[in-house]
Amino acid sequence: MEFAVSTKNTEFTTEVAILGAGPVGLTLANYLSKQGVQVTVIEQLDQLIDYPRAIGIDDEALRTIQSLGLVEQVLPHTTPNHAMRFLTPKSHCFADIQPLTREFGFSRRNAFIQPQVDNVLLQGLKQYPQTQVLFSRQLTEFSQDAQSVTLKMQNKQGQNEVVKAQYLIACDGGNSVVRRTLNIGFDGKTAPNQWIVIDIENDPLATPHIYLCCDPVRPYVSAALPHGIRRFEFMVMPGETQEELSKPENINKLLAKVLPNTQNIEVIRQRVYTHNARIADEFRVDRILLAGDAAHIMPVWQGQGYNSGMRDAFNLGWKMALVVKGKAGPELLDSYQIERKDHAKAMIDLSVMAGHVLAPPKKWQGFVRDGIAYALNYIKPIKQYLLEMRFKPMPQYHDGVLIQNKLKNSPVGKMFIQPKIELVSGEQVLLDEIIGNDFAILAWGVDPQWGLSETSLQQWKKLGVKFIQVLPAVQLQNEKRKQYDGVICVGDIGTDIRTWFGRTNDSMVILRPDRFVAALAIPQSVDQISQALFSKLHSKA
Repeated sequence: MEFAVSTKNTEFTTEVAILGAGPVGLTLANYLSKQGVQVTVIEQLDQLIDYPRAIGIDDEALRTIQSLGLVEQVLPHTTPNHAMRFLTPKSHCFADIQPLTREFGFSRRNAFIQPQVDNVLLQGLKQYPQTQVLFSRQLTEFSQDAQSVTLKMQNKQGQNEVVKAQYLIACDGGNSVVRRTLNIGFDGKTAPNQWIVIDIENDPLATPHIYLCCDPVRPYVSAALPHGIRRFEFMVMPGETQEELSKPENINKLLAKVLPNTQNIEVIRQRVYTHNARIADEFRVDRILLAGDAAHIMPVWQGQGYNSGMRDAFNLGWKMALVVKGKAGPELLDSYQIERKDHAKAMIDLSVMAGHVLAPPKKWQGFVRDGIAYALNYIKPIKQYLLEMRFKPMPQYHDGVLIQNKLKNSPVGKMFIQPKIELVSGEQVLLDEIIGNDFAILAWGVDPQWGLSETSLQQWKKLGVKFIQVLPAVQLQNEKRKQYDGVICVGDIGTDIRTWFGRTNDSMVILRPDRFVAALAIPQSVDQISQALFSKLHSKA
């Protein structure tokens, strides 16, 4: 099956245009298409990018891909539980980060090869006949008015084409022409050093995980990837150029630093790149929104550039679908920047800090780092903090589409857990599999509809909601168990969900389609809280 590309007309009409067929654009296209939105993806290149890019995908990103129905195709291209080890120049490990938790249903840190996963996302769009993917299109001009966005472009044959859309999502990278044309500030810093990436077939080391060697002469990274591929990254020294470094003899000199010999090495590709840490002043200008690298770029050291973009897609996708489908007002889209910008900035700061650990700006800082890190690695609470990656700032939204409460360390604004649950049939599945891409109201032990007025009940149904009653799994087969119309009953296999509720004073949780906690309630307060949430959603009754 080929993607539909019109040869008769030079004008395309669509609901959402997405500029850029990178992971963020393709994820948004899949999500919106799955929700019945008409999407047109516009890409300047002739095909997907195949040069070295991201190598780390986290549990949140996999949960996003799960929402697209594509995670089973992606997992075979990953290596779960990918540890990160910081080494001294003498290869002593002074920080060993092995995230082993699975609170969101997947391994917290995974190695992957981005072009393979991007291709899964591209192929996933073939199931949606209303979706177009237009490669080899050069954007020449765009404009917007109160009703639509108009994009003018040229195809490979030099013919002029026009796309008219209700909204444009610009996923066109760190050098975004849309962001620059709109004169949106992109403040931050560019690192003084470049790095060269070298990918090798038939991994000559075959040691697992990722190693970051803090060599004061030339820091480097050595990463095991799926399918027997090894990635090396070396800092480029002043005066070195991509043209010179890419010569086989110079590639071999670099590799000789980390390999016993360089005979018969199968180099797949190499590329020099610069680390930037920048964030856009605005993520939305009327009917145009920025996502992924167009909105924020960060150094690679925590693997969060790719994953932050995927968070953008999950956050924006469900909101855009509601607006386009007329279930919510366009004001809902303002919450995208409110919720995402602060966390993107936090991830930039973490990535910059990790880069300074690998390559300190001053030599003496490296000696201080090694001494402190060596000592801290033997203090159990701090070692556990590193092992579980608790230093990684998890998204928590304090404003936006949520109803905060006064609970200390409130789970409102955080992503809800995804344990395996048991169905009445006896089948065990991950929680999201029964929620789909809908809102959900989960209630511990009772009917989640009981406290809702008829008005609220109908409004929830219009928005799309799954009512879920959670019981201890052993109670599912009780023949006297009361059953409620329109309610899915699931069993808590262990104590994950019960323990989660045990940290609150409430027995009900309202989940957004991106799995973030929108509000907590009890049966007697859920109606009032629902009405307050409808106001935040700008939902149309």
